[in-house]
Amino acid sequence: MTYLERIPVVPLSDHIRLLWYTSAKQVSHKRERVLPYGCVQVVINLARDYIWEYTDNAERRPIAPFLIVGARSTYELVDSADMAEVIGIVFEPGAFSCFARDAVDRFSNLNVPLEDVWGVAARGLRGCLLEAPTPAAKLRCLEDFLHQRFAGRLSRCKVVQFALWRFGQSPLTAAVSEIARETGWSGRHFSQRFREEVGLSPKAWCRLQRFQRAVQQLHAGEHVRWAELALDCGYYDQSHFANEFRAFSGIDATSYCSAPQTRWANHIPAE
Repeated sequence: MTYLERIPVVPLSDHIRLLWYTSAKQVSHKRERVLPYGCVQVVINLARDYIWEYTDNAERRPIAPFLIVGARSTYELVDSADMAEVIGIVFEPGAFSCFARDAVDRFSNLNVPLEDVWGVAARGLRGCLLEAPTPAAKLRCLEDFLHQRFAGRLSRCKVVQFALWRFGQSPLTAAVSEIARETGWSGRHFSQRFREEVGLSPKAWCRLQRFQRAVQQLHAGEHVRWAELALDCGYYDQSHFANEFRAFSGIDATSYCSAPQTRWANHIPAE
């Protein structure tokens, strides 16, 4: 397996968390369960001209080879065959709207063909990536495309940036109503703008960050004391933690711990 990451240059680095490339042509499991973590991604398949998408009843269908993967509030199944060669972009929370010129919540929990948003430039980008000779060259090609097309028009909502920072400073205690007051906006207007910029409501965002805190601790592989973990991550009790974990992941926390680990905390072999 080959995996590379690249942090883009300023100003892209203020809006894009990382660019990544992976090539895994031999994977022992057929599917992976990808847990939600709140970021919008672009995923481009370089091995074939489609990506498998799983429906709600776990049937798969081929869709476009380049997708916007919206911010998710629950897990997604992905086909391991799509990992043969794929490249992607992880956007910072609240940063994707200037790349789409649209409200980010329109993409939430959806896979949208990239061509629907970037037009024929999406196909041109994929063609450039296919021609680049090495993984590192492909990442440079992707960064060059983003810089040339978007660097001059990047901006973010400062109020939503502030709210994300505040939620990050005190994710276990910060109340949505309290932070809304700090922004000077009404609770309704704050929730609407946050959802449009991030793709999730403020409450859903905080629940997701609490879930991710638990996932990262479990993935670290340390001995788990369930009651302590639940309280440390901000849950009322162990039952609250168990219910929330299953709601986001589709499995219980013990199944997560017993599953074969990958290098990524949010990827679990599904079969």
